[in-house]
Amino acid sequence: MTDNTDMAAAERYFGAIRAALDGLGVFLNNQDSPFYKHDLVAQTVSEYLQRLDASFECWRNRLGFAERFRISKAESGFPVFQNVLELENDKKDAKERLAAIPPAEALRGEMADFILRNREFPRDLQKTMAERIYLEAVNQGEVFSPFLLPVTIRVSVNPKTLRPFYVVHWGAFDGASNLPLIYMAIIEDSSENMVETLVDKDGKLNNKVRIPLPVGGLLNPDLARRFDDFAAKNSAYSLSPVTIATSLDQDFPELHPKQLRRVVLGPFYTAGITEHNQKVADVLEQVREPEDAWLLTWTLQEVFSKAEKPGKRGLWSSEPAREEFHINTDDLEAARQGVSHYEKHALVPHEAYQALYASGEAAEIFKGFETHILSNGQVISGI
Repeated sequence: MTDNTDMAAAERYFGAIRAALDGLGVFLNNQDSPFYKHDLVAQTVSEYLQRLDASFECWRNRLGFAERFRISKAESGFPVFQNVLELENDKKDAKERLAAIPPAEALRGEMADFILRNREFPRDLQKTMAERIYLEAVNQGEVFSPFLLPVTIRVSVNPKTLRPFYVVHWGAFDGASNLPLIYMAIIEDSSENMVETLVDKDGKLNNKVRIPLPVGGLLNPDLARRFDDFAAKNSAYSLSPVTIATSLDQDFPELHPKQLRRVVLGPFYTAGITEHNQKVADVLEQVREPEDAWLLTWTLQEVFSKAEKPGKRGLWSSEPAREEFHINTDDLEAARQGVSHYEKHALVPHEAYQALYASGEAAEIFKGFETHILSNGQVISGI
């Protein structure tokens, strides 16, 4: 359920989400962070955070002339999908619309002249200026689109299978849950042409082949377009990681997904705006500074292959190799999510954490979460 927010509430919301994303950025860039044990994960998530931050900057500018912004107040705490679609559409024609609006200096001159002549504020000109600022930001920024195409960021060789493997990531803003999703996968490739090209006679990555990473799409050019289509159709939050990995394994006989990670950003809680947890809302209302009255959660999900069932080649029929994915059935929540492993995290400003602790609700609210406290530009973990 969503509602229109008034301008004051919108400003509080934008201030809180900016503080939350900045805090998460501090956490990711901390080399001692217990969250990510691999630098590639932190680096990748940081790139998507920058896109999300650019999107929020655009939406904030858009309020200056559109005066309308909707968030998922009772569910994710993030903007509803319609905002993401509008931003994507505006990105397509931003240059054309900018060409039809006078330059910023000319608008400032018109505004000053209007004030002198009419002794009142030029609201229409202010909206035109706001639209120009918005379109400039849209035109320049790498925003978080409904779907962000896969990118290959690393290639190496598995010494056991003598196949090249790729580290690939992509992103999606889920339209049903209104949540930003980040995917990372480690995929081996048994295509004959890629094995011949990338693996040398010693079973190592062929150093004669220059690969200027990152590469847009899957590194295998014969499968890149199909892989893009697969990722676009199989990135919904409603699909479990094991379902996505299994579909990938079945749809591409030459590709062998060894690991799939998904980072689910949210839900996000803001005092006086979000309504998806009344206990959290009541306590956050007591926090003195609005920019400290928030709580950001995220979940890291992972599914990995525990073994590969060898393919069979016969005279009349053949079967490709298949992965056997590990699901942690000893953990009911892991089994429900369809993962080998998962972690739930919460980031909260120090003042908000103190309020939650004083209320006696902290233990229940943070049950099952690894809690991280943002204080004076630093993040304290392991609380």
